[in-house]
Amino acid sequence: TECEKESGSLLWIFVMVGNIVRGMGETPIMPLGISYLEDFAKAENSPFYLGCLHTATVIGPFLGFLLASFCAELFVDLGSVDADDITITATDARWVGAWWLGILICGSLNLLAGIPFWFLPKSLVKEGETNEPEGTNKKGVVLLQENDTSEAKQTIWKYFVPFLKALFHNPVYMLFICITVLQFSAFNGMVTFMPKYLEQQFGKSASDAIFLVGVYNLPVICVGYFFGGLFMKKFKINIYQSANIAFWVSLLEYLLYFAAFWTVCDTAPVAGLTVSYE
Repeated sequence: TECEKESGSLLWIFVMVGNIVRGMGETPIMPLGISYLEDFAKAENSPFYLGCLHTATVIGPFLGFLLASFCAELFVDLGSVDADDITITATDARWVGAWWLGILICGSLNLLAGIPFWFLPKSLVKEGETNEPEGTNKKGVVLLQENDTSEAKQTIWKYFVPFLKALFHNPVYMLFICITVLQFSAFNGMVTFMPKYLEQQFGKSASDAIFLVGVYNLPVICVGYFFGGLFMKKFKINIYQSANIAFWVSLLEYLLYFAAFWTVCDTAPVAGLTVSYE
């Protein structure tokens, strides 16, 4: 009973709130950023710009893996405990890395990266055109302001269900949903379980495992996004063709992940479980 003690720390609340705020800030980048590019870029340049956008979304996690690897090598009580007093190493199961340091660094960088978004205009001249953006004249603004809000809401709900039904009958949209499910199922499984697998089967530290996952996977994805955008621009592939290509490639990628079931190692000996304590 002397060893039993309940944790009274409420620091998990700060971590939870921080992740909620981070999600609120990161989520609009994909839907709004893609729409922003589609609205103001030429049709032939849009795939290349989207490829650059997705490439940047992979470079960020890649740098994050490197930062996490660095932080995991530092003891959690960095600055308050003398390094000479620490008797365990990073490969010890009791080792806890400086996880909070990565949150502080990423949070500060996110704040700095968000500043330029305040200076983006609401509307731009479409690339290659010289006309003024639509909807900028004063008359249009007045008409929009005088529109009855209740009628607008009724109109939205009137057309919402038919629009949703048409959306689910859209082959490009449904292919995109399947692509997203396949990609996230494969990628999230790898990111979640591969570091722990490397730790258990190969005796790697958490720092080394995170570094290996980042180095071996994310640069390849980054190259694929970039050249995919160039490929679409060069051969002028339309939306339906690109959706079909992406679906079959993603399905092939997902099936290749099943090859991991055959790359198994012998179970490590665990005292009391696979071998006796003696």
